[in-house]
Amino acid sequence: MCRVFIGADPKLWESVTRSFRMDGMVTSVRLEHMFWNVLEDIAQQQDLNVPQLLHQLYNESIDEGHDLGNFTSFLRVCCLRFIDLQLSGLIARDTTQDFEALPVDDILSKERASAADRSSLRAVNSKQH
Repeated sequence: MCRVFIGADPKLWESVTRSFRMDGMVTSVRLEHMFWNVLEDIAQQQDLNVPQLLHQLYNESIDEGHDLGNFTSFLRVCCLRFIDLQLSGLIARDTTQDFEALPVDDILSKERASAADRSSLRAVNSKQH
């Protein structure tokens, strides 16, 4: 099983630092290539470049009252959620869907229900072992 992970291109987990300007300040973010690839996909889907996407994610998070003490971790979770939402069918895999048009409340509700189902299943499985 681990061979599928171990045999991957080592470049995927190499870290790369990218700098961009946000609100007049130069900021740097260090992420593995794999995460930069996902951020590029998300940005392209939204007709943005990566710095524009990061700026938008940061500002909207602050507007929602989130504490982004670790912006890099937040970005990793965004990438994983994007892939998870695609795999679960909650957002389309095509590159034409505008996130502004998504039924966000419905998606979040379904995502919470799915997480609760997974948690229940894990609890049942742990009792069986």
